[in-house]
Amino acid sequence: MDGLIRISVITACHDGAGRYLISKRSQQCRDEQGKWEPVAGGGLKFGETVEEAARREILEECGAEALELEYIGYRDVFREIDGKQTHWIAFDMRAKIDPLQASITEPHKCDEQRWVTIGELEFMDDLHSQYPAFLAKYKDILI
Repeated sequence: MDGLIRISVITACHDGAGRYLISKRSQQCRDEQGKWEPVAGGGLKFGETVEEAARREILEECGAEALELEYIGYRDVFREIDGKQTHWIAFDMRAKIDPLQASITEPHKCDEQRWVTIGELEFMDDLHSQYPAFLAKYKDILI
């Protein structure tokens, strides 16, 4: 482990009617190819606030603007990638977006996007390794 703690922002984008936008990681992603994850997640850039990062990631990953944005919590995320231990502090957000604005804007990273309910997510077995912990922690907020 290099001893660095990294900061990320993970945003659950919803339509205001109980559905959340998820994306399927492409084979070109660095890890967890073919797994489903929330749209709009990534590392915080130097000089950027958590809210700015969330808004940027939403725009980058699905082309939509956050109509409403709320902080819902944080998680310590410990993972091993290619034999290296990593530690991320994940600031978790929830954002309402207009479904008509959403599209795949990074086809090299995303094979597919779909709208699902939290109930549907609970029965999916091909989720990103960190998504079940996210759902368990925030289920009452997300429903």
